[in-house]
Amino acid sequence: MPTLAELMQRCRAVPGSRPWPRASVDAELWQTAGQLLAEGHWTLLSLWADSGTVHMALLAEPQAGPGILSLDCANGKFPSIGRLHPPAARLERTIQDLHGLEAEGVSDSRPWLDHGSWGVRHPLGEWTPSPTAAMPGYKFLEAEGEGLHQIAVGPVHAGIIEPGHFRFTANGEAVVRLEERLGYTHKGIDGLMREAGLEQAVKLAGRTSGDSTVAYALAFSRAVETALQIEVPARAVWLRALMAEMERLANHFGDIGAICNDASFVVMHAQCGTLRERVLRAADACFGHRLMRDRILPGGVAADLGEDGIASLRGLLQEAHRHFPTLVKLYDNTASLQDRTVGTGVLTPALARQFGCGGYVGRASGRDFDARRAFPYAPYDQLQFDVRVATEGDVNARVWIRIWEVEQSLALIEQILDRLPAGPIRIDFDKGSGNPSEGMAIVEGFRGDILVWLRLGADGKVARCHMRDPSWFQWPVLEAAIEGNIVADFPLCNKSFNCSYSGHDL
Repeated sequence: MPTLAELMQRCRAVPGSRPWPRASVDAELWQTAGQLLAEGHWTLLSLWADSGTVHMALLAEPQAGPGILSLDCANGKFPSIGRLHPPAARLERTIQDLHGLEAEGVSDSRPWLDHGSWGVRHPLGEWTPSPTAAMPGYKFLEAEGEGLHQIAVGPVHAGIIEPGHFRFTANGEAVVRLEERLGYTHKGIDGLMREAGLEQAVKLAGRTSGDSTVAYALAFSRAVETALQIEVPARAVWLRALMAEMERLANHFGDIGAICNDASFVVMHAQCGTLRERVLRAADACFGHRLMRDRILPGGVAADLGEDGIASLRGLLQEAHRHFPTLVKLYDNTASLQDRTVGTGVLTPALARQFGCGGYVGRASGRDFDARRAFPYAPYDQLQFDVRVATEGDVNARVWIRIWEVEQSLALIEQILDRLPAGPIRIDFDKGSGNPSEGMAIVEGFRGDILVWLRLGADGKVARCHMRDPSWFQWPVLEAAIEGNIVADFPLCNKSFNCSYSGHDL
């Protein structure tokens, strides 16, 4: 079996790709890569299109870092990877929707993001988009058997949850099959990124998924800085990590409480909500925005941390250390709550590994992966933290992964405050390098690894940007995790995954 590096050496290297190589392959090597993915030797990081070319980012863990394979699509077609490796299927359907490039041999050619409401077809294709004809009704997969019935949920839900449709096939209360349909929140960010200046583009990146605005802005900025070979001031690097850990902390507090609320344990929801609010207020005191939106940008950060902010963070740490252990004991010692979470919504380690699930979803099912450690970007290469893993793969395991990550984020924030260097927070740089350049970054958001690949034109504007949310590989396995559970446990399972609708529907 060839390694990823060996396979790429057989191909033509594409100059200017940083920090990981990109190579142009033929259809045979493209399919070889698909077969090695199917056999479990590599992990699919993402799959996207650009100007009649498809790109596939791969990870050969743990031997080496990522690599990108590119294939020119003759006659607008390319060999399907999803036919061999299911995690690629929805990405290929998206390529068809946005670019009009057809995956040959694909088993599922239904539209994914395109619901027939855009007014055009293939809006990012090389040719002039043509007006769309009426799109046929979406045909959900069928299940046969005595006593089966279907339950349709969404796309409009109670509360402020984003739109998504869930089609259950059930036998009594037991779920036999779940099929999702997303795309209702498609924002056209891929198109808006084209020819955008860096200041506008980083704002778009930060609005990909509102609860991960720091992580997306960080990934985008790191990709730009890698492409242009910019060195960011040390203080800005550490402030970015501080923001990232605060964002992780706020989301995990919120999720732990919300999962317990879906199991009718309201007191945990209230107490965790209080801690989350405390983090958001500290963020506002530190950086002038509760979600820290637009605070990270190429070249550094937009806001410094003053003494009042440091005092607010110190108070947050004291409060969290005082109250959170009591909440953990309450969760662990409440039998009625454990009855709902233990053994519910099990995701097997094999499936988590096949789909390359990141974050708490992957680590709760035995996949020992964290981008902060796998690709140790500064300052995490200088910080001490543990990445804990469970193997049960149920709702309870996903709660415990979050609990452990809260503990680590509190420790990381304390380390950052103790070691925060002085100095400038931003560097000015020449945005137009004179030559096109490419950069890719992978950072750890609270859901898992976020990937951003971009190509900058000679004028410094974005020629193409692709962003991949962790949810692309987590939504599909939610369908598998709910099978065999009762319909009433779906909200609990769904919240324990907490996949992003907006981050998925670019």
